[in-house]
Amino acid sequence: MTGILEPLAGTAPAVWEKLDDRFAGIRGDSRLERLWTGGRWVEGPVYSAAGRYLLWSDIPNDRILRWDETSYQVSVFRQPAGNTNGHTRDTEGRLVSCEHGNRRVTRTEHHGGITVLADSYDGKRLNSPNDVVVKRDGSVWFTDPAYGIDSDYEGYQGEIETAGCHVYRVAPDGGLSRVADDFNRPNGLAFSLDESLLYITDSEEATIRVFTVDGDKLTGGELFAECGNGIFDGIRLDTQGRIWASAADGVHVYHPDGTLLGKLLVPETVSNLTWGGAKRNRLFLTATTSVYSLFTTVNGAPEAYGSRS
Repeated sequence: MTGILEPLAGTAPAVWEKLDDRFAGIRGDSRLERLWTGGRWVEGPVYSAAGRYLLWSDIPNDRILRWDETSYQVSVFRQPAGNTNGHTRDTEGRLVSCEHGNRRVTRTEHHGGITVLADSYDGKRLNSPNDVVVKRDGSVWFTDPAYGIDSDYEGYQGEIETAGCHVYRVAPDGGLSRVADDFNRPNGLAFSLDESLLYITDSEEATIRVFTVDGDKLTGGELFAECGNGIFDGIRLDTQGRIWASAADGVHVYHPDGTLLGKLLVPETVSNLTWGGAKRNRLFLTATTSVYSLFTTVNGAPEAYGSRS
């Protein structure tokens, strides 16, 4: 970890917009706290409860940044960083990252070393892994659109070798399989509370689809929601199974039946979100150039690593 970066303190209005009566009781701070600004396109927030810090990617600037919850200081966690995008933690609390620039998914070991989990399928290089989640059985599921090879902005311009943009699963024994192959640009993904469903966004189609998880396979893929403002990117769930999805005007909150319950309006386009804090009721947002947070009256769903983060 290198030199301290001065955070630019400030706040912005947090506007909660109710669209359905079932949104009643979902609220939080009246102002968003801007933890940091100065990125080009920030993505992939992931929270460590044990360390009380947040990591996120500033993709074009090829760095992972770290915000300390106890001091509010921001520092560089890793640079260069392979133009990382999405992050999560596995069942042992290790950081799992999607690297646009290196066209791979990696795991950061407790001792700091990097292990490659996936970089090719059937002898062909992956496009540019984007977002990743870990199931409680230890399997790693990730999306592989082509944003990192479309140009040199978020990675390195290159060719699609895998005949499209797909969704993959890394088994606990390391085997890689393709689990969905009918997307335009798959992006964010999140499991339902019981892991029987997997929600996946398609950014180019501005949709969320929902799949049934059948062991190591996916079935279904029905339309769950269409974005009414911009596109969907990252998604997360709360403890009631509601889906919180990033959009151009902030965060859209959906009931599990697909009804748009309400919105949290944010002054910058939101790319991704995650829950953290001691009670997992602090919502962290990466939004274009900045990172925001606020405390809410709901709690984020537990992730695969549970209390071992």
